Amino acid sequence: MADHPGASPRSLIGRRRVLASSALLALCGAVPRIARATAASSTPRPRGLDPDLLERTLAKAAELPQLHALIVAHDGVEVAAEAFRGPGLERPVNVKSVSKSVMAALAGAAIERGLLAGVDQPIAPLLDGLVPKDADPRVGAITIDHLLTMRAGLERTSGRNYGRWVNSPDWVRYALSRPFVDEPGGRMLYSTGSYHLLSAVLTRVAGRSTLELARAWLGEPLGIAIPPWTRDPQGFYLGGNNMLLSPRALLRFAEMYRRGGTYDGRRVLPASWIAASWTPRVRSRFTGHAYGYGWFIARAGEHPVFYGWGYGGQMVYVVPDLGLSVVMTSDHTGPSGRNGYVRALHDLLARGIVVAAERGNDA
Repeated sequence: MADHPGASPRSLIGRRRVLASSALLALCGAVPRIARATAASSTPRPRGLDPDLLERTLAKAAELPQLHALIVAHDGVEVAAEAFRGPGLERPVNVKSVSKSVMAALAGAAIERGLLAGVDQPIAPLLDGLVPKDADPRVGAITIDHLLTMRAGLERTSGRNYGRWVNSPDWVRYALSRPFVDEPGGRMLYSTGSYHLLSAVLTRVAGRSTLELARAWLGEPLGIAIPPWTRDPQGFYLGGNNMLLSPRALLRFAEMYRRGGTYDGRRVLPASWIAASWTPRVRSRFTGHAYGYGWFIARAGEHPVFYGWGYGGQMVYVVPDLGLSVVMTSDHTGPSGRNGYVRALHDLLARGIVVAAERGNDA
C-alpha cells in the first residue's frame, strides 16, 4: 500500500524554480491566544491552494540545500510533493525528535487500551527493578504527564548531556539517577530521556517492545512501514529520537491527527487524545512556543499550528482550520535551530503554504 492519503497527484507544480528566502517568521510570533485545540474544522472549505503562491513557495524550498523533501496535503489530498534531494518520498528516514510526537501517540493508545491508568499515573511502580535503589525520593512523584511534557524535573539528557547519556551502560537508570534541577511538574526541561522512560514504561505494561506497539497501533491502521531503530543496552527502543519513517508515512500520521484520530474511516486514537495533545501545557524556552503532548503549538497569522520538530529540520505540521498537513524532511546531520534553518522552514509554511490556502479558500 502506498504511504500517502487519497488519490494524490505527485504535485500541482510541474517544475522547480529557484528563489532566495530570507523573510522572518510569521510562525514565531507570540502564542498566548491559543486555547484548547479542536482536532478538525467543522466548516466546509473549498479545496485548492493558490497555485502561483504554491509554486513560488516550492521554488523557495528548492533553494534550501538542507531540505530533502516537502509534501503538502489539503483536505487529505496531496497538492504538492517534491523530493528536492536525498532519499525519495517513500523511503524511511531518520525523523529525529519527531519521534516524540509518535511516542505520545503510543501513550494515548496505551491509555485507551487500559494498559495505563491515565496521564497522572506514577511511573516508578511501572519501572519496578529499573529504578536505582539510591534514587531521589522525588522519582516517585514523576507521572506519565511529566514525561510527555518533559517536566520530570530531572537534569536533561539532551543537548550537551546527550552523549554521556547514550554512552552509559543503562539509559533508564542513568536518566532516573540525574539530579533534580526542578520539582516534578515544574518547568519544561527538553529531554529525550523523559521520552525514553516512556518507551520503557510502554514496554513494561504491554509486555511487547515499543517497535511492536508502534507497528500494531500505528503502522497497521495507517498502512505504513515502521523499521527498527536504535535500542539501548537493555533492549528498550529509544523513546523520542531516531525513529525511521518515510515522508509519506509521516503525512499519514499527520492526517490521522488532523482528522481527530481517524484514518481511512478507521479509529486509530481517541479524539480526546488529539485534543489533549494539542492543549498548551508548558512553554519551551528554546522556541517560545507552547507544548502539549509531543507537539509544539504556535500560530501562523490567525491559524493555530501544531508541529513536531526533529534535529536537522524534520518537520510535521498540522493546520486544522485550513485542512493542511505538511511534512518536511532534511539532512539530519546538521543543526536547524541555532543556524536559523528552522526559521526558513517555518516561513515556507506560514508565509507560503498557509497564505496559499487562505487565498485558495477565498477564491
